[in-house]
Amino acid sequence: MALIKKIRQRTGLAIGVIAVGLIFFLVGGDILSPNSTLLGNSRNYVGEIAGEDVSYEEYIQKIEQIKLSFQQSTGRTPSEADMYSIREQAWQALIVDKVFAKQYEALGLTVSDPELVDMVQGKNIVAELRQQLTNPQTGEFDRAQLISFLQSLETASPEQVAFWEQQEKTFANARLRIKYDNLLSTSEYSTSKEGKLEHKMANSVADVDHLFIPFYAISDTAVKVSDDELKAYITKNKDKFKVKNAADLEYISFDLLPSGEDSAAVIAEITKLTEELRNTASDSAFAIRNSQGNGPFMTYGPGEDLPATLTSNVDNIVVGETYGPFLTNRSTYISHKVTSKFDGTPRMRAAHILFSAQGLSDDAKAEVRQNAEKVLKEIQDGLNFATAAAQYGQDGTAQRGGDLGWFAKADFVEPFAEAAFAAKSTGLINRLVETEYGYHIISITELPKTTSYKIATIELELGPSDATRNDVFRRADSFAANTGNAGEFTANAEKDGLRIIQANNVDAFARNLNNLQNAREVIRWAFNDASEGSVSPVFELDNAYIVATLKTRYEEGTATLDQVRAQVLVQVRNDKKAEIIKEKINGKASLEEMQAVFPNESSLDKSPDLRLNASVLPGVGFAPRAIGAAFGLKNPGDISKPIHEDVGIIVIKLNTLTPAGEIADYSSYQRQLTLNTSQRTAYMIMMALEELADVKDYRYKFF
Repeated sequence: MALIKKIRQRTGLAIGVIAVGLIFFLVGGDILSPNSTLLGNSRNYVGEIAGEDVSYEEYIQKIEQIKLSFQQSTGRTPSEADMYSIREQAWQALIVDKVFAKQYEALGLTVSDPELVDMVQGKNIVAELRQQLTNPQTGEFDRAQLISFLQSLETASPEQVAFWEQQEKTFANARLRIKYDNLLSTSEYSTSKEGKLEHKMANSVADVDHLFIPFYAISDTAVKVSDDELKAYITKNKDKFKVKNAADLEYISFDLLPSGEDSAAVIAEITKLTEELRNTASDSAFAIRNSQGNGPFMTYGPGEDLPATLTSNVDNIVVGETYGPFLTNRSTYISHKVTSKFDGTPRMRAAHILFSAQGLSDDAKAEVRQNAEKVLKEIQDGLNFATAAAQYGQDGTAQRGGDLGWFAKADFVEPFAEAAFAAKSTGLINRLVETEYGYHIISITELPKTTSYKIATIELELGPSDATRNDVFRRADSFAANTGNAGEFTANAEKDGLRIIQANNVDAFARNLNNLQNAREVIRWAFNDASEGSVSPVFELDNAYIVATLKTRYEEGTATLDQVRAQVLVQVRNDKKAEIIKEKINGKASLEEMQAVFPNESSLDKSPDLRLNASVLPGVGFAPRAIGAAFGLKNPGDISKPIHEDVGIIVIKLNTLTPAGEIADYSSYQRQLTLNTSQRTAYMIMMALEELADVKDYRYKFF
C-alpha cells in the first residue's frame, strides 16, 4: 500500500513512526521479556492460531518489525525487559492479523488511498504522527515538520522506504480495527423492556434485616475432609481448575548485596560527580554521560511534578544550584542541578462530567441536556463533583472523579478549551458547555501555569562490585557443583545453613520466581532441560545467583490435587461448614434466635435502602444470591432460607418492599444500557474471536 510516491528520508527525524502505542491499541495488554536468545525446536512452530501453524521464522519477522519500530520511536536499542514486551506484542499482533483479517474481508471493510492520505497529511492526522512531530519549544504538533518529512523521503534508501510503507499498513490496520469496533458497538441496542427492567433494578428498594454467620464460626478441626472428597470436587468443577503447563521448583538464592567497601566507593564517586556537575557549563551532556538513571536531562512542563528527591529535600529551588547527593528508596544516590526556568505553553487542570449526545436526534439531545442541567443544579446545591462524575459521567474519566489531568488549550476541542481557559478562578463553571461529544459540566481544579524547568540529574546505583559478585558466584557455583539430585540439594542446604525457597505452580511463560524478577532462564530450564529431581547450573538474576531443583512438572489441562489443594480444601471445608451452620439454626423462628446459636461470631444488621441492582450487602460483602433472595420474599416479616455465599451463611428478613414506580418513558435507561454494552463490545469480541481461534502458544519452548 505505497501511499506517497515522493516519500523518502529526512535528516534528523526517525522514519519509524509506527508508535508502540498504536500496536498497544491494536492488541491491548502488557507487552515487552528479557532473554532475546531464541532456540528452535524440532517442529519449528511457536504456536497455532485459527488452525494455522505459526512458524518460528514468521514470529521472528514480526518481532524484528516491532523491534525496529521501537528503535526508531525511542532512539535506543531495546533492553532485555523491553524485548519481553516486544515478543508479547508481536504474538498479539499475529493473533490480530490472522483473526481479524478474515473479519474485515467478510464485511468488506477497507481503507482507501484518499483516506490514508488524510491520515498522514490531511486534516485528520493520526495521533502517532502528531506525537512524533512536535515543536521542541512548544511541545505542540508541527505541521511544517510533517511536510518536510514527507517531501524529503524522496532521497531515502530502499530499506527506509519499505519501512515507511510498513507504517502505512500499520496505520491502515489501526483504522480498520476502529471501523470494525465502531460497527459492532453501534449495532448494540437495548429494547424498551430491557430499559424497563433496568429502571426496576435501580429503583426497587427493600428494607431488610440480615443475619451473617461467617464460616469461621465452625472451627476447621470440626470438619474432616478426605483427599477423595477434594478430588471429587475438582472433577465436578473442572472449569474452575483449568491450568496451563506449570511446575513446582525449589531454589536457593545467593543474594547480591553491596559490601561496606562497595558503599564507600559509590558515595565517593557520586560526591565527586556532584561537584563536577556543579561546575560544568554543559549540564545536559555531563548528566547524560555520567548518570546511570533514566532521564538524566529532563524538561518539566507546567503542572508536571519535579523529581520527588528534589522537592522533598529542598524547600526553595534556585536556578543554577546543584543539590545532593540524596539516598533514594531504590538504593541509588542522586543529585540534581536546576539548569533553567522558563515560560512554556500554558497548561491547566480540570475535571468534567460528559453527557454523551453523539448520534442522537434533536429530541433526544434535548433530553440529555435537560438531565445535564439537573445534575449541574445538584452540584451547585452542594453535591460533590467527584461523586457526581462517578455516577453520571459517560467516559473513562468518570472512574477518577472526572479528572482530565493537566492539558494545553490545543489538546481539546475548541468549545471546551475556550470555556476552560476563560475561567478566572478554580471551581465549577456555572453553565453547560456543548461540544461535538455532548454536554460537559466543568470544574477548574488548577488555573493555567506556564513555569517550566530543565533539570540535569546524576544517579548512581548502590550495588555490589565485581569483587563482591565474584565471591557470591563462587559460593553458588560450589554448591551446584557438589549437588547432583534433589536429596543432595536438601542435605547440602541444611549443612551450609542455606534457606530453601519453594515456587509452586510456576507458569511456563512466567518471568519471575516469587519476588525474583527476570528469572526467565530458570523457568526455561525447568520446562526444557530439567527432569524431576535434577539440579540446575547457576543462574544469574538481577540481584542474586540462583540454584534450583525441579520437583514436579504439570501438563496443561485440569489441575491435580497437589496444584490446588489449599484452594479446594477451603471450598470443600466451607461447603461442609455451611451444612453444619444450617443444621444448627434449623427450626429457629427469628433472626435473633439464630444469632444466639453463634453469639460471638455472627452479626445482625439492618439495610433500609437495599437496591435490586446491588451486589454488595452492607457489613457483609459480595452477596448477590442473598440480595436476590431478599427481593424474592413476598410479605413483610417473611424470612428467607439460609443462603450460602462465598463469605458465609446469610439469612434475610423482609421488613418492607417498595417496588419501582411506573414512568412514562424508559428511553434514558435504554440508552444507558446500550452505551454500557457498546463500551464492552470491542473487548468481548476480541476475547470471543481468540477463543474461537483456539490459540495454542508454544513460545515457552523457544524463549
